[in-house]
Amino acid sequence: MSADPERGLPAWSAPFAADRRDGLRRQPPLGPLDRAWAFGDGRGRGVTVAIVDSGVEGSHPALGGALRRSVRVELDGDEAAVVDDEPVDVVGHGTACASIVHALAPDAELVSVRVLGPDNRGKGPAFAAGLEWAIEEGIGVINLSLSSRSEAMFATFHDLADRAYFAGSLLVCAANNVPVASYPSLFSAVVSVAAHDVRDPAVWFYNPRPPVEFGAFGLDVDVAWKDGGRIVATGNSFAAPHLAAYAARIRAAHPQASPFEIKTILAATADLPRT
Repeated sequence: MSADPERGLPAWSAPFAADRRDGLRRQPPLGPLDRAWAFGDGRGRGVTVAIVDSGVEGSHPALGGALRRSVRVELDGDEAAVVDDEPVDVVGHGTACASIVHALAPDAELVSVRVLGPDNRGKGPAFAAGLEWAIEEGIGVINLSLSSRSEAMFATFHDLADRAYFAGSLLVCAANNVPVASYPSLFSAVVSVAAHDVRDPAVWFYNPRPPVEFGAFGLDVDVAWKDGGRIVATGNSFAAPHLAAYAARIRAAHPQASPFEIKTILAATADLPRT
């Protein structure tokens, strides 16, 4: 599956395009669930969302002081250490994702796990170490608007996805913006997300066919950026935090829900294609 430049969509988004959404129709066993029941007061109180990314600018006005902690991963050869960090973003990407989560779940607390450098790139072991730290910290929702293409890291990320699943941490993962396999976004234990072409943050679709299960708002999204700024951006990276925010709202309303139950509620509250 490739990107669709005519629609301006990144890869893996084709099932969610307007002329293909009829393929998402199905008869779910639970029927559609009421969003008011699913989200409670809709503010995400009591839930922590980790942003594993390029850092988060804690002073950005779009975050309203929601950032509670910042750490970064340092690599020394094959050894990785997670250390406390300043609330900074070396790119802007992590702040963008955090701003989406905060806009939709304003009472959720944010934790920044910086694994990327100023070039918006990072090494697989650093990514894995940051993700492992977030799981061990018991963080309820972990947003991963990044992925690894390394086949050598496949087993590591598969193990971490399973550990998160059984530890009660929900991984929300953006699919890669190009049509290549990347991890952990393609694992069934995670909530995998690509962008759709409906410019509405309250619309998401469920795709019953692999590899990407959910489509969310990711086209021309107005997001916070570094140095107190804002930009308009497109990508699966910006679709994922919409689902992370809604997952936080579900977890706040239903604290005992497991990752698979949260994913089920997301699927049962998804929009149905219109005829």
